[in-house]
Amino acid sequence: MDRIRNGETAITQMRKSVQNLGSSTEKYEEATLMRFLIARSMDPNKAAKMFVEWRKWRTAIVPGGFVNESEVSDELGARKIYLQSQMSKDGYPVLIIKVNKHFISKDQPQLKKFMIHVLDKTIASSFKEREIGNEKLIVIVDLQHITYKNVDARALITGFQFLQAYYPERLAKCYFLHMPGFFVRVWKMVSYFVEKTTLDKVVIISNEDATKEFVKEVGEGALPKEYGGQAELIAIQDLVVVTHLHN
Repeated sequence: MDRIRNGETAITQMRKSVQNLGSSTEKYEEATLMRFLIARSMDPNKAAKMFVEWRKWRTAIVPGGFVNESEVSDELGARKIYLQSQMSKDGYPVLIIKVNKHFISKDQPQLKKFMIHVLDKTIASSFKEREIGNEKLIVIVDLQHITYKNVDARALITGFQFLQAYYPERLAKCYFLHMPGFFVRVWKMVSYFVEKTTLDKVVIISNEDATKEFVKEVGEGALPKEYGGQAELIAIQDLVVVTHLHN
């Protein structure tokens, strides 16, 4: 009971702090505000600052509320991102990245918009499963058959920074599969830019026991056959999601 009361008090204080910073929480559910509070260790002032910065960022980069497919057609054309139609065992959408289909983009603004499009659509796909504001996602980074041409440390860092700064408490788990030896050094460098709370959600699958646990945690129904599941791979543009994420 005290925990609920403390949460309500923190939300009330956060709303006031946001107002003092010249912004508003009027259109946002408590569950959304709580994500920012958790990300800032329940500090209302720090959470308010993070929330205001997030709103400014969304307004600047996604003025229409969401990124249309036509804005990221080049990135979608690579068919490197997959979004499963069935949720994980815990009810989270499963996003799969096939890194061997990715090459360093000459259009960095489009790549960033593509990341937003992918994250927004993934989160929106779980609206029917969970209370709005509480959606999390599982990310599977498949490094099988990659070469040096596919290695894009900057994109990986940007992806994690987006999750940390603009999608707080959205990541449930991030699994790395088939990591080749040469990529270990890349990951060590990238991990310097990733917060500990995020790193704690990263799992590198490196042996048979870990693979079995991975299949068990995610669930065979959501995992494609090539990863030990029963589902088919679905390119993100082929999955119809009725609701778009507007905040």
